[in-house]
This record gives sequence, structure tokens and C-alpha cells, in this order.
Amino acid sequence: MTNPQGSNPATAPKGNAAMPDDSRGIILQRGGEEIVLEKSEDRFTVKATSKEEVPGLAAQVSAQVNRNSPPKMSEFVVPAHQRDQAMANIRNSDVVKYASHVYCFKDDPASRVYLTNQLTVQFAPHLGDHSVTQITNEFGLKRVKPIEGITNAFVFEVTDGSSENPIKVANRLMQRSDVLTAEPNIIVESQQHYRPRDPQYPKQWHLNHNGGNELASGSHIFAEQAWDVTRGNRSVVVAVMDDAIDVNHPDFQGLGKIVAPRDFRGKDFMPLPDEPGEDHGTSCAGVAVAEENGIGAVGAAPGCALMPIRTTGFLDDESIEELFLWAINKGASVISCSWGPSAVYYPLSLRQKAVLTRAATQGRRGKGCVIVFAAGNANRPTDGVVNERGWPRDAIKGPTRWLGGFTVHPDVITVTASTSLGKKAAYSNWGPQASVCAPSNNAPPGVGLPDLGYVATPPEVNIYLPGLGIVTTDRVGAAGYDPSSYTPDFGGTSSACPLVAGVAALVLSANPDLTAREVRQILEQTADKIVDPEPDPQFGFRKGTYEASGRSDWFGYGKVNAAKAVQMAVKKRAVPLTAPRSVQAQNNTAQTIPDGDPQGVLSTVQINDTGTVQDISVTIDIDHGYLGDLEIRLVAPSGQSVLLQGRTLGIKTKLQTLYNLQNTPALRLLLGEASQGRWQVQVIDSVPTDSGTLNWWQLKLGI
Repeated sequence: MTNPQGSNPATAPKGNAAMPDDSRGIILQRGGEEIVLEKSEDRFTVKATSKEEVPGLAAQVSAQVNRNSPPKMSEFVVPAHQRDQAMANIRNSDVVKYASHVYCFKDDPASRVYLTNQLTVQFAPHLGDHSVTQITNEFGLKRVKPIEGITNAFVFEVTDGSSENPIKVANRLMQRSDVLTAEPNIIVESQQHYRPRDPQYPKQWHLNHNGGNELASGSHIFAEQAWDVTRGNRSVVVAVMDDAIDVNHPDFQGLGKIVAPRDFRGKDFMPLPDEPGEDHGTSCAGVAVAEENGIGAVGAAPGCALMPIRTTGFLDDESIEELFLWAINKGASVISCSWGPSAVYYPLSLRQKAVLTRAATQGRRGKGCVIVFAAGNANRPTDGVVNERGWPRDAIKGPTRWLGGFTVHPDVITVTASTSLGKKAAYSNWGPQASVCAPSNNAPPGVGLPDLGYVATPPEVNIYLPGLGIVTTDRVGAAGYDPSSYTPDFGGTSSACPLVAGVAALVLSANPDLTAREVRQILEQTADKIVDPEPDPQFGFRKGTYEASGRSDWFGYGKVNAAKAVQMAVKKRAVPLTAPRSVQAQNNTAQTIPDGDPQGVLSTVQINDTGTVQDISVTIDIDHGYLGDLEIRLVAPSGQSVLLQGRTLGIKTKLQTLYNLQNTPALRLLLGEASQGRWQVQVIDSVPTDSGTLNWWQLKLGI
């Protein structure tokens, strides 16, 4: 099958209202999308009257029976050229209830999609029970049960009176204007925990591992278990403030991935590295949010968006204000800062303190931005005195007060580093301000100082320091750390910091109602209490155990655990004490959708009730020759725009759909908005040829 130019290869071929017969069996209705399937060449499923009949049936057609067959059916594997004849022979047997093709998702031949005899159908709200029965009788369907919580939706089974399989029946039903949804019940094999297919991922031990050389049990962040809950949501934006970020990297591509880029050094909006050595920010961004796209590495929160910000490289009051105000105003959820002052003692100014507090309390519409800072790589206290000696030229000597400034701010999550062996990284700064630690590499301590460059911090550490490095993104090509566009040995608290930022983004994806302070509490309360009883190789003291308060100077409250954090976030989802008051408005004026016009059409409703949006849903009715051309957005009175529907509807011609917080998470961006004012739906037809009409739409708000 060929796809028209500009169409989505994973969706159905473009056509008119009538779907060609040869397409009905390979288009899967799923989650409001039409997904292209392909028939597996060498296998099919059989439902026999009893399990005892299966070996004999397999012998008749010289088939092997897959020992890991789906429930209540047997998967027969035969040479590809024998499949159709074998299926025909099996279907003629008196002990066979049915035989069905096995499918795979297009462009994913390793996948397996098995058909059951069930499908789910949701009818238009106005359709009565008598009409529902008439329709389903026409297709030979038997009603099994209603679906609780969804109006006019039922589970059906195909019967002997059904002339087609559930995929084809669902596609025929979707051609009817009085059917909102028709989905076959398919079976796909489960995976214990979600595991990306990106080629660098098996090397990213810090996310998940099953042991190995220099890998202690539990030294990772348990990302796969967290990803079973969420891989991140585009509405959660991680701002990475650093030297520069290569936004052209393949792992930062994807619809909505890059949000509000800014270059404060180059004074433009493209924070690309343009000087040797500007590699750091690209690696940090990759640790946090590298996209899961099957290409390279994966970030802790691959589904979240990235706000790449190139700093000036200097820490004056105005620069810090500009950085954080940009992040606040452009909608950052999490702010990751893998940098600090080059001075040994650096208290924050009033202005710097104020803008950090403002971000942590007023960002995210009053819920606060989660601010994460790297503790530093000098093996020194975030705030404390060390008797220094042995520095080159006595640059530092005697009792010396160390103060990181940013890392002691009360609204900052300060991150220290642990190793792949579950020990303290030798370089990691420490102190009572440490919140949590995260896995990174191991290396001798070092610190950048004015006029000294990057030097070893005496007394020197000459022993072997075991521990694996971090695999993450790098500048594209030879300009970065490694010519492969991926570095195998990133590290420092610079890497631990964006890792925690990524976990915080997962937490907010699971529960966007949390405040910044609540996110910090979740990270600390769910952290793993790793213990390092060994003495520090530089100073000889031991700070790797925990006080009665539950914290350690080396590890804070412990090593961040993404799985536990996300699970706690889900449990804390707020349940309103009283139901919000409901208001609604509807526009019944039909409007033509301009064909091939990037501006589209705007339709407006007015809400006069004052309040704060606590719940929101949108119902839209559209007729169009090819709905796969359309993008639909809801625009709030403030100008905030949310994507309701991307170009994923394929060959459908009728859309009558409800978008709510459950099926459209992006609508959560509008929670907390003022209800009063002009609300608009924008419908954009991006591809010429097919035309259509926005018939009506309705907005419901809970305030």
C-alpha cells in the first residue's frame, strides 16, 4: 500500500466516505485514530472447540503451535506460502469455531496483533435502545454489557450471523453518523516494564539495569516501572539553562518537543552551540528529556517538552532575572541548572533570591516551577568550612568557607551524585542542603576557579575510582565530546541534576496539580536510602549514613526513585470536596473550513460566569471529506492554546467527539484559567483538495 504525499504512514490511506473493501480489514480503529495493520505472513490463530483438538488440527496442516499463544486461542505458524491454504482447511473443520489472521502494526513487523470476537461501540447520545438493537442486528452482533461511565457505549460479540471479522465490522460502523466509536478488542503481548527501542538505551544503566560489571543492585532510578505509568506529557516543559543546546539533534525532534527556545548570549531564539567546548547543555538536555524515537538515547522523561535556554555564562543579577523570568513567562514546569558560581564563596543577592522564589511560587500559574540545581563537583560543602592546603600557588589555604549560593536557596532541589556501585561519587559536593542524589559517573574531585582553570583539588585522589559513565546526547557530529553525536561518559552532578529534573517532570505528568513544594516532598519521601560506609578518599570522614531526620550529607534523603515517585504522585491526585459549578456555551452556527489554509476558521463562544477552571470538556461536530487533514485547537480568553486533535483521524469523514481531561491530557494546561471571556475553537485544514464544515461545538466548564 502506498500513502499519499504528506500523509501519516501510520494512519489510513486517504479516501472518500466509502472505504474500499480491500482496506476494511487492515485499518484498525483505536483511541480515535485509524492505524494501518499488515497481515503476518506465516501465522494465524485458531479457536477450537477444545484444547484437545489443537494438536490434531496442527498436524493436519503441518503447523507449529506457538507455546506462548494468546488466551483462549492457539497461534499456528506455517511457511508463508502455505498460510492461506492452511487457514482454508482449518475453517472447514467441524471442531473449529473460527480461524483468524494475525496482524502487525505497519512499520513494526515484530509486533503481533490478535483479534478477539469482541468490539466496543459507542453510539450518538440521542440514539435510543431500539435503534441500537436494529444497527447491531444488521451486523450480527450480540450485546455483552454496557461500559460503565460512558454514555451509550457497549461491548458486543460477533456471532455466526456476522459476515465479517471485528476489524471490518468496526470500519463499516464508523461510516455511520450515529456511531461515535467502534473499536475491535485486540490482544497484544504485554511487556513487564516499558523498554524503549532506541539503540543507545541498553547502555543507559542509570535509567534501568539488571546488573553487570560495576553495576550494583538498585543503583539506577527504576525508569521502566515509572514509564509504565507515564513517559511524560508535552504539557510538562523542562527548561534546561546551560552553555548551549544543539536543538537540531535527532533526539530533540518531534511535534511540540521544543518550546520557547532562547539564546541570551547571542540575543536571539536559536540557542545553538557556535564555539568549541559548548557541549555541556546538549548532554544535560538529553539526560532529562531526549525523545524516545528509536534513533539514539532516551531521557528520563522522553515525552515531555524541552525549553532550551543558552545563558550568557555570567551570573549577574540581571542575567539571572532574565533567565528565570523567561522560564516563568513561557510556561516552564521544571528548571534544570547544572552550573554554579566559579567563586568559592558566593551568597545570592536580594534580586537573585527574589527571582528564584518567584519562579518557585508563582510559576506554573501559582503552583510553582520545580527548580533543580547541581550540587557541584569539588567534593566540598554546599555551605561549610574546610581547612585547605596544598593548592597550586597556595591559591586557597587555611580555614575556607565554601558557599554555593544557588544550592542553599530554600526553594531549590540540590542534587548530589552517586555511582553505578551505589556509592558517593568522589567529586560530589555535599552538605545539609542536599535534597536527593542521582546516579552519575565517578571521577576525582575538581573545581573551576578564576585564573586557575580546571584543576585537581588537593589533597589529590590517586586511587582507582570505579563507576560507569552516563550515555547521553552530544552535539551532532565531530564538534562535541564524541563524533558519534552521543557521549558514553558524561557525568558529574551536571548529569545527576537533569536526571532529577526529568523525574520531576514525570511526577508532574502523572499529577499536574502538584505544587513545586509537593514535588520536592515526593522526591524526598520516595528516595532509596543507599548507604556508603566507606571513608571519603580525600578527607577520610564518613557521611554516607542517615541521621534520625532521615537525611544524609552525602545523599540528601537518598537516591531518587522514579517509579515510587510517580506512583505517589498518582495517589495524591486531588479529589474535590465539592463538585465544581458547571457552566456551558454552544455555537450552532455552521462555518466552512477553509481548504489548505494554515489560519483555518475560528468559532467563538462567550462565558460570562466568573471563576477558575477546575474541569473542562469540549464537544465538536465536523463533516469533512478527509478528517486526517484537520488540526483542532481550543483557545482560552488568555490566548493559551491547546491541541485537541492532531492529524490522526485518517479517512474518517464524520467527527462528533468529546474531548475531556481523561482523554485529552493537554487540556490540563487550562486548569486554573479564568473562565470569563471569549473561548474559541480553531480548525485548520492543512492539505488542499478535501473540504468540510464545522457544524457546531460546545464548551463545558467546571468552576
